[in-house]
Order: sequence, then structure tokens, then C-alpha cells
Amino acid sequence: MGEEKSIEKLENQPCPMCQSNTLTLMESEMDIPFFGIAFLFSMECSNCKYKKADIEAAEQKEPCKYIFEVSSEKDLNVRLIKSSQATIKIPRIMTITPGPASQGYISNIEGLLNKVKDVIQQTKESADEKEDRLKAIKLIKKINKILFGQEKIKITIEDPSGNSAIISDKTIKSKL
Repeated sequence: MGEEKSIEKLENQPCPMCQSNTLTLMESEMDIPFFGIAFLFSMECSNCKYKKADIEAAEQKEPCKYIFEVSSEKDLNVRLIKSSQATIKIPRIMTITPGPASQGYISNIEGLLNKVKDVIQQTKESADEKEDRLKAIKLIKKINKILFGQEKIKITIEDPSGNSAIISDKTIKSKL
């Protein structure tokens, strides 16, 4: 993923959700190839299971937009960095918009698609209408085809903070 330089950890902090002193705060610094130095922040409460994570580049970056076409199984290994302020667009499947519960993370394209598939699976299981369940099944099949290299898809990340990236020579980067 990258070279981890240092980790700071504060335990027994007050949780913003349940107010108990069971929150652990962590900050680590990483040198991520082709992105630079980044800080990863996370907090997790052992009492109520509240979690929050984000990533921030050490140097100020411009608002940006990344477009990447997944056209082979090899593309699933491409590194993806998403800040909590970023919007991810996967046409005809899902748009992930930032909000108070938005998380920042480092993953790869396969990890992102599996996260999206998990959300759709949960939606399918809780859907009351047959039509909604069938739509979810179709989306899951589409994602599986992408994961097996049988279908192409474009993934777009728009980040006003500039703290996101899709690290590949195939990525088209532009100003937001």
C-alpha cells in the first residue's frame, strides 16, 4: 500500500456518539507511491462501534476529477485513494456522495466494486418490492461481470479537497 512512517494513538477519548471514554484516535503518516505523503486519520469506539476515517495529503492539492476505465481484470488492482469529501460515480450502478458519515480510505478498484456490491446486496435483502430486488440482482450481476473482466465500466472520482486519486497511467485527471 505504501510505507507507513509513524503512528500516533490516543485511547480512552470521549466518543461523540455515546459519550463514553472508549474512543481510540489514530493518525498515521504514509508515503504512497505516485501520490506523496498522506495522513490517515481514524476513530473507533469500542462501546458503540462508531467509526470514522479519512485521508489527507500532506501538501495542498487542487480540486480534481479522475476518470478511469476498468477494461480488464488487471485494472482491478489499480490503487484508489478516496477522501471523505469525494464523490464516486459509477454510471448505471451507483453514485457515492460525501456526507457526515462519509469515510476516506485507500483501496483498489476491486475493493471499491466489492463495497458497492455489498451495499446493493444489503439493499436487495431489505427491499420490500419485488421490482427493487430484481433491480439489485441485475446490478450485482453487472458488477460480477466487471470483476471477471467481461464488461467495461468507467469510474469517476470528483474531490473538491484534492485528497483523492486513482493511480494509473490510464487515469484521466482534470481540474474540478
